[in-house]
Amino acid sequence: MITVSIVDDENSLCQSIALFVNGSPGFRCVNTFPSGEAALERLPAQWPDVILMDIHLTGISGIECVRRLKALRPEVQIVMLTVYEDSEQIFAALEAGASGYMLKRLTPARLLEAIREVHAGGSPMSHSIARKVLASFQKTARSAVDMNRLSPREEMVLGCLAKGLTYEKTGEQLNISLDSVRTYVRRVYEKLQVHSRTEAVAIYSRSQG
Repeated sequence: MITVSIVDDENSLCQSIALFVNGSPGFRCVNTFPSGEAALERLPAQWPDVILMDIHLTGISGIECVRRLKALRPEVQIVMLTVYEDSEQIFAALEAGASGYMLKRLTPARLLEAIREVHAGGSPMSHSIARKVLASFQKTARSAVDMNRLSPREEMVLGCLAKGLTYEKTGEQLNISLDSVRTYVRRVYEKLQVHSRTEAVAIYSRSQG
């Protein structure tokens, strides 16, 4: 029997999911919560195997709730169940400790599959979410390769630019002339195949993780 808790301030949806889970062999919804605060207060009295967590909640966000719950019980498995599919929300949730990320438009059968998957140690994700996560890893990998083309001094110059320093301040910090800074920047652009400071800094930032 896989026990499930739901944290969602949309009461009708919350109850519908709970009813479906309880009607499915091998699953039991042990409690539901309308807010992150309520979950944090009451979950420690009866931890489930899996928590389904919305992002947009009244009070603290679902992402912050995940962070606090994982601090209390690191082994608890949490799946985000939300309508949000922008990269910022996805990675914030995963960084906070969520083990899966599913969109609410999933089918009931897929929901049960996701619960089983995370309970077995997997990381269930909607297809569109998985593609975004994969694309991000691919960008990071490409950034690391791109950065390997730079000399140590070129990377130092780019690092200064990433901090928002002007060419003049970069020269002062690295004890090189303004002309030298310009030369290094030109080489950085050529090696990274970019045409602006913004593009170069974006590659640098991704390479830093």
